[in-house]
Amino acid sequence: MYRFSNTLIGYLNLLTLLASIPIIGGGLWLARSSATCESSLQTPLLVLGFVVLLVSLAGFVGACFNVAWALWLYLLVMLFLIAALLGLTAFGFAVTGGGGAVDVPGRVYHEYRLDHYSGWLRHRITEPGYWKAAMACVVGSKTCAKMAPWTPLDYLQRDLSPIQSGCCKPPTSCTYAAGSAMAAQDEDCYRWNNAADVLCYGCDSCKAGVLEQVRRDWHKLSVLNVVILMFLIGIYSVGCCAFRNARRAESEFPYGENRMSKVHPRWDYFWWRWWRDRREQLY
Repeated sequence: MYRFSNTLIGYLNLLTLLASIPIIGGGLWLARSSATCESSLQTPLLVLGFVVLLVSLAGFVGACFNVAWALWLYLLVMLFLIAALLGLTAFGFAVTGGGGAVDVPGRVYHEYRLDHYSGWLRHRITEPGYWKAAMACVVGSKTCAKMAPWTPLDYLQRDLSPIQSGCCKPPTSCTYAAGSAMAAQDEDCYRWNNAADVLCYGCDSCKAGVLEQVRRDWHKLSVLNVVILMFLIGIYSVGCCAFRNARRAESEFPYGENRMSKVHPRWDYFWWRWWRDRREQLY
């Protein structure tokens, strides 16, 4: 049992070390394309991947070679990582609660209202710089272009995605006469234009559709973060035991004596036999 925690933490960190490789690879793969809104996850994925790689390497070296300072550094960084992940998860659940989906009578799809989302998300999406990048994302994904061949029956029978519902068509409540919106309607009705490069990209419903997609993805990540947190806390607990073992080994063998005798008591006997035979050969 003396080295059980060290062995366990070594295997666990080897596992997380290998897991960091596809995380970094995923971030680099997302960097290849700017035509998808998922490219916004590139930087967090790369940062997470490299942090997990370095932390796992320190924990693996410290546990397998009884390097107390490496384990101390590993536990310190792991503590900050757990605290940061805990704060990010709590923040994610706080800002992604609820949603802006509204039922549309006689339709399978939903529509989305900007004022149904948290103030932080609304402020973020209405920033000119952020919305310009997000709109370029939506246009580059060609989501609306794929709907061009649809018939009116398709709009009645299909369940649209938040982007399709908010950005590719006007609100269902809009009524038009001779190609122009009638008075006293939603502002988005006047922003709509049938031109392929305009559509409803300037509508609040499009901003709400983007927020809904972000909210769904962020909520999934928050749930995943809870699982990762539980796993990291378990590893941290085992790492504390490994650090205690490394400190104990250093205190018991301060001058580099053979540590194997603590793990295998019979080692002392073999060590003594080897030294006796060696001395006889010398003298």
